[in-house]
Amino acid sequence: MTTMTDPYTSRVSAIPQVLERPHPVVWGTSTTPDVAVFAERGYLQQDHALSTESVENCLAEIDRLQNDPKVRGDARIVREEGTSAVRSIFDIVEFSDIVRNAVAESGAEDIAREILGSEVYIYQSRLNYKPGFHGGAFYWHSDFETWHAEDGMRHPRAVSASIALTRNETYNGPLMIMPGTHRSFVQCAGATPEDYYRESLVTTAPRVGAPAENIIADMAETHGIDVLTGAAGSMTVFDCNALHASGGNISPLPRANIFVVFNSVDNPIDRPFSGSVPRPSFLAKHPPATGKAAVETSTAAEIGATRQGRNRR
Repeated sequence: MTTMTDPYTSRVSAIPQVLERPHPVVWGTSTTPDVAVFAERGYLQQDHALSTESVENCLAEIDRLQNDPKVRGDARIVREEGTSAVRSIFDIVEFSDIVRNAVAESGAEDIAREILGSEVYIYQSRLNYKPGFHGGAFYWHSDFETWHAEDGMRHPRAVSASIALTRNETYNGPLMIMPGTHRSFVQCAGATPEDYYRESLVTTAPRVGAPAENIIADMAETHGIDVLTGAAGSMTVFDCNALHASGGNISPLPRANIFVVFNSVDNPIDRPFSGSVPRPSFLAKHPPATGKAAVETSTAAEIGATRQGRNRR
């Protein structure tokens, strides 16, 4: 039996390394200017992805959900550490038809399909909210590193869309991306603690799943940092492997963004590559069990053999 080698080994005990990404960024055949920008920088931006009416409807939904006693204790509602302020609402497209319709209006799914070269599905959706004066930071990370290590996502064949519901200014904690970092895979150190997602969703200084400071500094020196601002209704689509972060918000201006991840239906998830227990489905949804995805799951036994002892590397 052939043993499959994981090219994205992470959560290591040795000194973490920066590895070359062996898989493509653009999986389809499109050569449009937007796709070319995405391939080069790891992200693209679009103005007016949502109408003013849709933005206003989504903001009203956010206010409703934050104050709805029926969902107050729901595990999908994540609050800032030590406070009652809402940090994220996961499964936002399941909570709200209004938000789901706004995602459809944005065209993000069509862009994802074009980049990933296949049909796609929503892997994760959430609202990220940073209230004025109290919004916490999101530390530097690659989403794929987490999704690979903690969810078992096979390949970096997923894209994220961040749809602005408020102005994203330089001073209210906007998204920051290091352009070009999507072409490298940054290993992270440390074994994954049990149920680590409970901590990682609220902390601004993660213990594991974040690159070492010296690597972040080197990558910033090489690639620079783009601060992505934009009006309400604008959208940023970015590669799942790009290093990104956002600072805290101590300005009076709140920041609210719909965050939705599209994964290829040909990119199944299985047991976490870090050897941890799978995270809840609101963080990592499986693709429909059809087509190539169903065929690839038959190789799970081969892959599982390579996952044992990954944390010892």
